[in-house]
Amino acid sequence: MPRPPSYNRESALARAVSLFWEKGYHGSSMKQIEQALDMRPGSIYATFGSKDGLYSEALTRYAEAGGAELAEHMAGYDSIIEGLKDYLRRIAQGCTKKGVAPSRACLIVKTLLESSNTHAGLSEQAQAILGAIEQSFSDLLEQAREQGELRESVDPGRLARLLQSQIMGLRSIAERNLPDDELETLGDDMARILDAYRAD
Repeated sequence: MPRPPSYNRESALARAVSLFWEKGYHGSSMKQIEQALDMRPGSIYATFGSKDGLYSEALTRYAEAGGAELAEHMAGYDSIIEGLKDYLRRIAQGCTKKGVAPSRACLIVKTLLESSNTHAGLSEQAQAILGAIEQSFSDLLEQAREQGELRESVDPGRLARLLQSQIMGLRSIAERNLPDDELETLGDDMARILDAYRAD
């Protein structure tokens, strides 16, 4: 009878997400991966196929967690616009020194920037995930427009792209180690952008 694996796949992926989020693809050596996952090289390759395979699964897990977080957050609001405004503020708070994330920059964006000229597969995966996130924002904004929260003239796709660019910019500028209150102020400023599109 085969012996069951001594690791938990989901736990291993969670640790991989933390490592890659902090150090990136190139900054994570196989030795660091072995230590973070508490797995031997043979087990890692047998389970995930390669470092690229592990990274790809970790990126998918990170994206799924982010999507679930957005859905859970929005479920607590009757107003889509107020929910999105608080979501933007929450992201800004997560970028402060009080946040517990391994890195203030987004793993998806880090992947895109790091892999665009070195790993076409990972770059394409990051592009697809960002496209899906943008579509999620667009769907929410379309719903907000239908509910009368936004002006009829608002283009949900265009506004969704603006929101995504603001979030990407916020998480990037947070790497400058700005004071926490300045990052939180940026979150407030981003949230107020949505007020300009509200229905009269």
